[in-house]
Amino acid sequence: MFFASDNAGPMHPSVREALIAADTGHAVPYGDDAIMAEVRSTLREIFEAPEAAIYLVATGTAANALTLATLTQPWQTVFCTPLAHIQNDECHAPEFYTGGAKLTLVGEDDKMTPEQLRGAIDGWTRGDVHTSQRGPVALTQVTEMGRIYTLDELRAVTSVAAEHGLPCFMDGARFTNALLALDCTPAEMTWKAGIDALSFGGTKNGCAGVEAVIFFDPAHAWEFELRRKRGAHLFSKHRYLSAQMQGYLQNDAWREAARTANANAAYLAQGLRDVTGAVFLAEPQANMIFATLPRRTHQRLRAAGAVYALWGPLDGAPEESVKMRLVCDWSIGRDQIDRFIEIAKG
Repeated sequence: MFFASDNAGPMHPSVREALIAADTGHAVPYGDDAIMAEVRSTLREIFEAPEAAIYLVATGTAANALTLATLTQPWQTVFCTPLAHIQNDECHAPEFYTGGAKLTLVGEDDKMTPEQLRGAIDGWTRGDVHTSQRGPVALTQVTEMGRIYTLDELRAVTSVAAEHGLPCFMDGARFTNALLALDCTPAEMTWKAGIDALSFGGTKNGCAGVEAVIFFDPAHAWEFELRRKRGAHLFSKHRYLSAQMQGYLQNDAWREAARTANANAAYLAQGLRDVTGAVFLAEPQANMIFATLPRRTHQRLRAAGAVYALWGPLDGAPEESVKMRLVCDWSIGRDQIDRFIEIAKG
């Protein structure tokens, strides 16, 4: 019963097979391998973006930080929500790789509204040498609370950024989970909605460790290449990144994995609705569930071996509600979910 993170699951068989197939003979290093050329072509087709500049890195932090560094000057500020990964989970990597750019927090939750963004942007006066200058807007899709920006919400936020001449970056660690929940195309959720650059996640959805960075304006390509090399994130044996992404994209494995993860989370959420004391902190929309359960229920679950994120001590008043996060990936079996619900019901 492992619901701690979709980072913890195994590789999807398609990814594993592609890695094995790539592990023979010699290949040109540093991203000039033939597999990478195929990956680049496939992603351009998927995103309906024939001119897009596409690169691979091994971690989400590298994808986010290096992309933002490419879009941001050191004297600028990046607009993001208080719950954004770049604010809470990346140990100041965005600030480090941008050379000291600030993060300006917008709103009080995991999603920002156009009104909140406009207010935050207007809070920084242009042309004042004594203050930070306005920089990119960063959005997370799926958000850090498991919620999804609708296409209308995305367009509303990015239009405010565009009014001020600011680029928009999307942290897409769970991009495909959101895509399937919205039932739209990758282009509709990115450049057609005003997104200028994307980190397209693979690690959380069945890859061993690979993320694609996509610039819909190829003018950013050379600077990103230099920053990736300078930041020590250009792999010499790059074909092993390329092969992961190749296997991920083949035969719609990326969609299949996310579809299964979302379905698993929906099944788990439905079961939780019948558990006494369960309260959802946000309506589940993709593959993450944020909820509370009485401490005594957590104690039963943990004693039975359930693994998941818990915000609060396991010891204390039995009836007190304690917050939890449950995450499903493509590999979670329904038997694990059924067992979790059975124990939670007591």
